[in-house]
Amino acid sequence: MPRIFVVLLAVLLGFLFAKSCLYVVDEREVAIVFALGEVRQVRNEPGLYFKLPAPFQTMVTYDKRIQTIDDPEAERLLPQKETMLVDSYVKWRIADPRQYHISMQGNTTIAESRISQIVKAALNEEITKRTVFDVVSGERTGVMDAIVNKVQDDANEIGIDIVDVRLKRVDLLPEVSESVYRRMEAERKRVANDLRAQGAAESEQIRADADRQKEVILAEAYRDAQKLKGDGDAKAGSIYNSAFGKDPEFFSFYRSLDAYRQSFSSRSDVMVVDPQSDFFKFLRSGSGSK
Repeated sequence: MPRIFVVLLAVLLGFLFAKSCLYVVDEREVAIVFALGEVRQVRNEPGLYFKLPAPFQTMVTYDKRIQTIDDPEAERLLPQKETMLVDSYVKWRIADPRQYHISMQGNTTIAESRISQIVKAALNEEITKRTVFDVVSGERTGVMDAIVNKVQDDANEIGIDIVDVRLKRVDLLPEVSESVYRRMEAERKRVANDLRAQGAAESEQIRADADRQKEVILAEAYRDAQKLKGDGDAKAGSIYNSAFGKDPEFFSFYRSLDAYRQSFSSRSDVMVVDPQSDFFKFLRSGSGSK
C-alpha cells in the first residue's frame, strides 16, 4: 500500500508540474511569459510550449483577432455651425503584444476607451473641415482614410493596429434638417435661375445673330436678283433692238398692236382720245400711214 501511494503521489506531482510548466497557445491567441514581472517571451505562433512553474514564470494570453468598437451616436459640429449625428465603428487588433501589455496592462476595457478617444478626436477634426455633402457622400471615403492615417501613429504607441474606421450613419438633427433642406432648395433654385437667365441671354444673342444673317442674306439676294434682272432687261432690250431694228415699220406696228390689246382688254374700258392721234394710225390705214 505505501508503494502504491508513492506512485500515485509521484504521478500527481508530475501532473501538477506538467500543468504548471506546459501551456498551449491557440491560433487565435498570443501568449506572453513573465519572469518576476518582466516580459521574457512572446508567443505568436500556435503550439505547445514550456515555461518554469509559478512563481518563477507566469503566462497570460490575449486575443489577437480583429476586435470591433461600436461608437454610439454622437453629435458632431460642422463648419456651418450645424450639428449632425455620426454613428461609427472601429476595427482594431493587437500588433505588438509586449507594448500592448506595458501600456494597457492587458485591460481590454482601458484599450478600447483609449482607442475611442483618439478616433473621436480625429473624427471631429476631419468632420469640421468638410460640409454636410462631403461627410455624407462626396468625400466619405476620404474622411475615413484620413482618420485611419491620423490615429495609426497614436495606436502604434500602445501596441495596437487600427484596421479600419467606418461611418455607419451620418444624419442631421431633426431640428436643423428642415432649415438645411430649405437652404439647399434655395441654392438649387438660385442656380436654376442663373442657368435660365444665361440660357435666355444666349437665346437672344442667337436670335439676333440669326436675324442679322437673315437680313444680310435677303439684301444680298435682292442685290443679285436686281443685278440679274437688269442684265436680263439689258439683254432683252438688245435682242429687241437687234430684231426690230431690221424692220422699224414692223416694230412700230407690233408695239401698237400690243398697246391696243392692253387698252381694249375689257368691254367696260372707256378711253377719251382724239381719233386723229398717232395711237390710232394703224386703225385708220392698213399700212399705218397717216
